[in-house]
Amino acid sequence: MLNRRILRVKVFKSLYAAVQTWESSSPASLAEVQAAFKQSVEATRDLYLFMLGIVEPLTNLAAQRLQSARQKAHLTEEDLHPNTKFVDNLLSRYLSENEDFLKLFNKKKFSWQQYDLVLKKVLNSVVKKEWYQSYMASPKRSIKEDCALFTHIFEEEFTELTELEDLLEDMNIWWNDDLAYALTWCCRTFADIASGKEWTLPPLYQSELMKRSSTGPVEDDSAFAAKLLEYAFCNYTDYSDRVAKLAEGWEKDRMVLTDICLIVCALCECVYFPSIPLRVSMNEYVEISKYYGSAKSNVFVNGLLDKLIRQMQAGGEITKQ
Repeated sequence: MLNRRILRVKVFKSLYAAVQTWESSSPASLAEVQAAFKQSVEATRDLYLFMLGIVEPLTNLAAQRLQSARQKAHLTEEDLHPNTKFVDNLLSRYLSENEDFLKLFNKKKFSWQQYDLVLKKVLNSVVKKEWYQSYMASPKRSIKEDCALFTHIFEEEFTELTELEDLLEDMNIWWNDDLAYALTWCCRTFADIASGKEWTLPPLYQSELMKRSSTGPVEDDSAFAAKLLEYAFCNYTDYSDRVAKLAEGWEKDRMVLTDICLIVCALCECVYFPSIPLRVSMNEYVEISKYYGSAKSNVFVNGLLDKLIRQMQAGGEITKQ
């Protein structure tokens, strides 16, 4: 499930959190950082499960509204003969009857029951959309069409919903920044269900998926992330000092900590993973710096990395296969 870009981000964030504790009375140990990293990895897949679980309660809320409309004193033709296409969507039925999904969802003790305000806001927004109205107007009924509708909902209704962001942050500290990636996997799931595939829990690492379809060897993403985290943690002091020496006019304690952690992770990848091209590693961390650093972080990270890599190549510390 998790690709290397996401794993690099999680390694960087784990290192950043650890370094912040080093001057405290309880500095984080390598074992503690590794345990926290594993939790953050598992949390992304948990968020995927939690978001898949919104399909049924959102459908049920629509059904409740149709039922409430029938209780009015003066019924309209629409109240008497409502369009039940969304209420009867086959995707909700599929997930609500899928024993494997329900077992995992309930095992995590997930529930949308207490988040009715979020459900109401989403449904209120959805019914106004042109793509929803086109869906309701179409006489066709199929799981493919229902999956396409929920793909619209997941792509357009959740990414900037403040109420959803707030509840996710309250539920799990590891869900911060993972929503977009989890939603992407939900939409992949809808595409699979629409094509007739049975739902199965995605493997934790993308390399596990690649092994199923590849005839050749596939590098293990789990081993990659574990090794990168260990070397970044153990080499932080050495590599961060090199950054400080090379950054003229900047004292180490005045530098942006996120930038230093990104550069340290990048250097460890360049040194300890000889099969990964230097340009790949540099591009990955420069891209990450655009989201987690300051306004000029990408320029700073790119410039310092280039100089440090050249120095380390000249000294024989970096060699590539």
